[in-house]
Amino acid sequence: KEIDRNDERTVFTVQQLLIITLVIIGFTLTKSIQNFYRLPSQGILLYHALLIGFFLSSLKTLPSIILERKIQFQKIVLVQIIENTCFYLTVIILAILGWGLNSFSLAVIIRSIIGVITIYIISPWKPGVAFSFPSFKKLVSFGLPFQTTSLLALVKDDLITLYLGKVLGFQFLGYIGWAKKWAEAPIRIIMDNINRILFPLFSRLQREKQKLTRLVEKAIFYQSLFIVPATFGLVLTMDKFIQIIPKYLRWQPALPLFYLFCLSALFSSYSTPFINLLNGLGQVKISFYFMIFWTALTWILTPLLTKTYSLYGFPFTLIILSSTFLLVIQQAKKYLEFQVIKNVFPAFISSCLMVAATNLSFRLPFNLTLTLLVAILIGIITYGLTLLLIFKVNLFEEIKLLLNKNG
Repeated sequence: KEIDRNDERTVFTVQQLLIITLVIIGFTLTKSIQNFYRLPSQGILLYHALLIGFFLSSLKTLPSIILERKIQFQKIVLVQIIENTCFYLTVIILAILGWGLNSFSLAVIIRSIIGVITIYIISPWKPGVAFSFPSFKKLVSFGLPFQTTSLLALVKDDLITLYLGKVLGFQFLGYIGWAKKWAEAPIRIIMDNINRILFPLFSRLQREKQKLTRLVEKAIFYQSLFIVPATFGLVLTMDKFIQIIPKYLRWQPALPLFYLFCLSALFSSYSTPFINLLNGLGQVKISFYFMIFWTALTWILTPLLTKTYSLYGFPFTLIILSSTFLLVIQQAKKYLEFQVIKNVFPAFISSCLMVAATNLSFRLPFNLTLTLLVAILIGIITYGLTLLLIFKVNLFEEIKLLLNKNG
């Protein structure tokens, strides 16, 4: 469905009222947050920079939506590349000049400003303040649960990190952060880009059930094709990488956390496509109810399990939460028929054989670095050959096909 200028201005006005309110609340709570975390003056400056960045990033929403509706995701990715390049260059240069933590504060502001300027150049849109009750009423039934879901995700993911920092201390929080970052790397690298494309495609095909079924099953197939072996491979090799890279030895105590986060990341990767499917079919309230459930469960289980299992409480919580992907699939199947196991099975079996071959390769009589490289190569070859010989799936052809489609 097309949206007109009145709709755009109404969305922009309501969004900015909400964002500005949240930013004002954030600035008002500065003293309480400083006392709670005993932040130095540079820490407060970074906190303020993040609030300003949060406001500036909201200005990119409408131009980004316009690009998404046109399925021009490469332009959105270009903006992200420019933003991240500016951010890291600023941090590195200012750190060399001795700015310390302030280098991050200025980098956040510069990234946000550059991002806003770039998105408006690539996707011109004239901001306007207006309010149309018919437009608001028309959009709020979908937009309110959708935006509230994003806000709940912030409460569920980011605020729980602040809680863990206070309860466990920053050393244990560092272990959790490192383990979670690497465990979720395949999702961030592969699935985030795929999921960005899925929602608008699901929306466009919602009346064409057969095409939609094929798209959903292809999404499951491609996700499994890359995420499953990548996760299995990380579990197999991470301890070897830690031994090879001297500065990573300090993260050895975080390995058990890493393995737990890998399991939760793999499970949760099968929730996101079906949440996108429900949103694309207009069932955003179901997604909203799931997010309420996950947020409540996070804040109930994390304190309880952290008290019992210390730093392992949070990953245990995530495993419990991520296992609810089965409920998400069950709900999605009420609106569309599709096969899951058939599209996961080839990648899972091939990954298991890859694990066996890689484990055997670790016994080779070479030094650790060479053994690891050979084992990874043998694992990749085993995975590709298993797909080809048993399941008649040509991995390289599938990659080429996927790249051509995205191009």
